[in-house]
Amino acid sequence: MKSSILATLTVLALVSTAQARPHRQPAAPAVNAAEAEKVLAPLRQAATECFADTVLSNPKATAEARAGRWYEAVGITGFLCRPEVAAMIKAHDRLYGAKTGERYFKGAYATHLDQQLAERLQPMLAHKAVASAEPPAEKATAEDAAAGN
Repeated sequence: MKSSILATLTVLALVSTAQARPHRQPAAPAVNAAEAEKVLAPLRQAATECFADTVLSNPKATAEARAGRWYEAVGITGFLCRPEVAAMIKAHDRLYGAKTGERYFKGAYATHLDQQLAERLQPMLAHKAVASAEPPAEKATAEDAAAGN
């Protein structure tokens, strides 16, 4: 009886000691920055192009983008770009370690997304004059008056 109590206390002491040790994350793999960029750059570009295309294809998102509210614009249609974003996150995780891709997407990538979208879409979002075969009203009246003289 005494030995079973002593054995139980020994096991409890070992278990509590094991739990008291901090859990160490495995060291992040050594990554060549140039090689990582070769992998991530096309995935980042694909995700950004997807966001740009989906914003332009949705009138409500386009209106938000015209007003300079890029995150709201992406929020309307962003779910359509899940495959591209998932590929970027998985590649980042493979290169830099588990859970780093999600942090990268929500941090560094999202920080610059509005600027990237503005550079790509601003020329397409600018209001352009509609081409017309008719001369402007003031020019037409001046020409009509000159022809009548």
